[in-house]
Order: sequence, then C-alpha cells, then structure tokens
Amino acid sequence: MSEPVSVAIPVLDGGTLLTQVLAAVRAQRVDRPVELVVADSGSRDGSRELALRLGARVVDVERYSHGGTRNLLMQRSRGAHVAFLTQDAVPADEHWLARLLTGFELASDVALAYGPYRARPGAPVAVARELAGWFASLAPDGEPRLDRSSSPRGPSPETFFTDANGAVARWAWERVPFRPVPYGEDQALALDMLRAGYAKAFLPDAAVVHSHTYGVVAQFRRSFDEWRGLREVHGWVEPLSALRVQSRVRADVRSLDGVATARVREGLRSLRHWTVREAGAVLGSRANRLPPALRRLCSLERRATFEPSHDNLR
Repeated sequence: MSEPVSVAIPVLDGGTLLTQVLAAVRAQRVDRPVELVVADSGSRDGSRELALRLGARVVDVERYSHGGTRNLLMQRSRGAHVAFLTQDAVPADEHWLARLLTGFELASDVALAYGPYRARPGAPVAVARELAGWFASLAPDGEPRLDRSSSPRGPSPETFFTDANGAVARWAWERVPFRPVPYGEDQALALDMLRAGYAKAFLPDAAVVHSHTYGVVAQFRRSFDEWRGLREVHGWVEPLSALRVQSRVRADVRSLDGVATARVREGLRSLRHWTVREAGAVLGSRANRLPPALRRLCSLERRATFEPSHDNLR
C-alpha cells in the first residue's frame, strides 16, 4: 500500500464552511490513503462532532497557538506528508490534494508545497483582484515554482508559504518544526526551511477557495495582526503611501464592467478596503512602538504582545 497522506485542520466553531471543507477533503481523488485530523479548540457549535461523523481523528486542544497547534497536528498525524487547511479554506476541486503533492516530486529536497487561494463568489473586487494578482505573480507562466536560498529575505515571493493551503514533508519537519510564534508561523517555517537548505514548491493549480470580507474595524484589526506578524518574522516595516491606495482603487474600478452606479458602489468598497488595509499595515508593522493596551485594542486576536524573531531587531 502507498504511504498515507494526512490532511490537518485547526478548528474552533467552524460553522457551515467547515462542513464544505471536510466534505471536499473526503471527495479528494488521490492514489494514497488519506487521513483526516482535526485539532479542536473547544468548539461549541458541533464542529467536533461533525468531524468525528466524517471520519476525522479529533485532537482536543486546551489552548490554541498558531505554531504549537500545528506541531501537535504533525505529531498526532501519520502521513509522510501533512497537508494543512484552515476551517474556511475549501479545496477547489477533487484533485486539489493530488496536485499539491506533486510539489514533492519536483526535487528530493522539497520540504514545503503550497497552492493559491481563490476568492469566494461575491467577494469585493479589491479582495478578488488582490488574491488573483499575488498568486499569479508567483508563477507568471502558470508552471510550478521552486525556491531555494541559503540567505532568504522576506517578505517576498521567495519566502512566501501558507498553511491555509500548504503541505509539509514529515522528514523535514522532524528537523525543522514550526516555531512556537504567536502569528506568522507559516512565514517563519518557510524561512527556517530555506535556511536549512531545503526547497519549497508553489503549485498554481492546487487551489482552495479562501477569502474574507470584513467590516471596517475587523479588517483593520486583521491587517494589524498580519503586518505585526511580518515585522516579527521578517523585520518588515510597511511604508505609508497614499499613492499606492489611489492606484489600487483605480485599477479595481478599471477592471469592472457594467452600469455606472455599480462601478461607483464597488469603487467606494475598494477605497474603503485599501485605506483600512493600509492603516492596519502601517500601524501593525510599527507595533513595537505601541503600548500593550493599544496593541490589544488594534488586534483581531486581542494580542497585546510584540514578539520578534531572534534574528530581527527588537
């Protein structure tokens, strides 16, 4: 029998989207046994019971952490490769897993393989275009991308990895586990794998449907958390640029067809999206200068700390 592959998902009150995720995993067509493992952090909406009904092995987690919980999932799973999803990242088709695993066939030193996100139907044009543009930039020719570097610098396409749609080779994880960081654990893992001399692969056809449409406050807080994580992992400080916001809004509006009222409405949504995102990014990447109470107020996860990696300035 072929060696097994595991699909691992951290869960907390996954709701209706979790049903879609688990069903899509169960529908995968791949020539290896598939193990489904869920780490549940105390769901109260029936997510734990749903996972059990669909044949998942459930690991109960008292205290969730981005890096620690994924290390636990690696420990409790059996697969030679472990494909990570989030509870709202739905495999785009029944070949997602098979395509993702082809990344490990590109070279013997591939430790990580990942695929793109596609926006959900009805997502704002700004969200859809941002996702499509970013992932298209990773593989302009539509072919798999392979990255190796002895001195990687990020954030950049060279260092990007996502565990909302990414797989880890067990042999590599045993040498280089996830860091126990509060955020950006996938970015840190990519850095550590590259520095250890391993490669990572991007598979442009191994897609999941995964996007968020937030209100103003939630989007600001999510952006704050993301860019604080980039500062903690990479030392990145986001420059403030009103022109960047303006150019992105214009590009979004130019991409639209239809009547003028719809273009105006979507243009206003785009302006809000990019302005709020810019504000969260600029402040989050300067979180080291803020008092803990303000960091907590700005954070979607309500985290008050700033915890830079050992190799970044504090």
